Amino acid sequence: MSKWAHSLIRLSTYEVETLQKRMAEVATRRASAEMRVAVLDAEAEVERERARDDAHAAMLMPAYLKGWEIRRAAAMAELDVVAIEEQGVRDALTRAFEEQKKFEHVAEMSRLNKLAVQAKLEGAALDELALRRAGR
Repeated sequence: MSKWAHSLIRLSTYEVETLQKRMAEVATRRASAEMRVAVLDAEAEVERERARDDAHAAMLMPAYLKGWEIRRAAAMAELDVVAIEEQGVRDALTRAFEEQKKFEHVAEMSRLNKLAVQAKLEGAALDELALRRAGR
């Protein structure tokens, strides 16, 4: 494999690995955001149950629900942002994989072409040797 092909493959492999790490980070952030929404929903359900049993809690419930809606909307907005970022990273990772495979294909074709040229040269040398022996 030529030096330039090896360098291109190493660079593209590095890019793929970097994007895979970023994808893992984004997936972790997405899981965290989803967990935050689930926790908020569970807390709201607990407060609703408490409001059914306690008159004072029932009186405060509308204010709690208003605050809960604001916190949940913020968590959902963060989840949407993370989902968009995840899609962007996924697209970039797909492109990086495609580029890496192209470089690997070009390097392999270059190697095979060199082998074919070498085989032709060896064949020509053997033909010349056979002609010299036949001419004796």
